[in-house]
Amino acid sequence: MLDVEVIGTASVPGAEVERLVTIAAASAGIEDGHVAVEFVSSERIRELNRDHRAKDQPTDVLSFPIDEAGDMGGPGEARELGDIVISPEDTEDLREAVVHGTLHLVGMDHETDDGEMLALQRELLGW
Repeated sequence: MLDVEVIGTASVPGAEVERLVTIAAASAGIEDGHVAVEFVSSERIRELNRDHRAKDQPTDVLSFPIDEAGDMGGPGEARELGDIVISPEDTEDLREAVVHGTLHLVGMDHETDDGEMLALQRELLGW
């Protein structure tokens, strides 16, 4: 079972965030683990973007994968997929940001693929 922890508040209900993370992760064959989705201020995401990507500006969503593919914690422990950080102030579509961040956590990268990630993102958002 996928455990989705929603931290902070946004205009998207927590149940919808959980549903979007679950379907995006399932699209990569991942049904077990833990994901944290945190909604933060524009200033906080700017700091994270500066510290982790050397870009001193706000962005809409950042993903921080933790366990690599196949890396399953110890007995009785769920795989820690990672964290998704979203700035509602800097995001046009919060649902899209949740799916986008999740797809990055499961190993997809629109900057290096041939459009597969963004095509899958559009498909999932159409459901």
